[in-house]
Amino acid sequence: MKKIVFCLILTAYFLLPNTTSAQINENQTGAWYMYFWNTTLKESRFGFQGDIQYRNWDIMGDLEQLLLRGGITYKPEKANIKFTLGYGYVLSGEFGDSNDTSDESRIYQEALLPHKLADRFYLTHRFRFEQRWVENQDFRTRFRYNLFLNIPVNQVTLNKGAIYLALYNELFINGQKDIGNGDTVEIFDRNRLYTAVGYSITDNLKVQAGYMRQSTNAIDKGQLQLSLHHTL
Repeated sequence: MKKIVFCLILTAYFLLPNTTSAQINENQTGAWYMYFWNTTLKESRFGFQGDIQYRNWDIMGDLEQLLLRGGITYKPEKANIKFTLGYGYVLSGEFGDSNDTSDESRIYQEALLPHKLADRFYLTHRFRFEQRWVENQDFRTRFRYNLFLNIPVNQVTLNKGAIYLALYNELFINGQKDIGNGDTVEIFDRNRLYTAVGYSITDNLKVQAGYMRQSTNAIDKGQLQLSLHHTL
């Protein structure tokens, strides 16, 4: 009888799903370190842009994501809008002591519409559509909308010497619920709410330090953010 019980326990151990993976600690503040750049080719409507982001579940060391992204931009001559066609690679890590990672490749199309309200309210709308190839999942799509607002405090422009408030809210919507292997996601993917203080080191180089709250159906977690924004 003891042998039968032992065999049943051993069989259950190997057949039942693994439930020992670390639960994400929502109270642990993460940190994202980011570099954004863009440039325009001389005497051309075309340019390039990209970013490198090193995201941590904690302040440093517990990898959440490494994101590498770049694209070709086009700005029509008589329209205040910029279009981008780009590619991104994402390496995602699990929370806690696990060293397991997963890969994602994505192609994205983007439209950026900046405009100014009054003397010092710099608004930008960003619309982005992503086609995603996530490891061990079916092909996925996602829609994103971000509203940025920069408000200079000590002067009316964002040029050299400006101290400014940087705010944004970004909404993510999944294009489908079925992601393969019997797994599903909600149409609402996540929302990011961000507040920061920025400083214009030069007309073309800005640094921001702030806090972002990311909310999904599963978790609600905060991240410190340090970013460098560079126009080449």
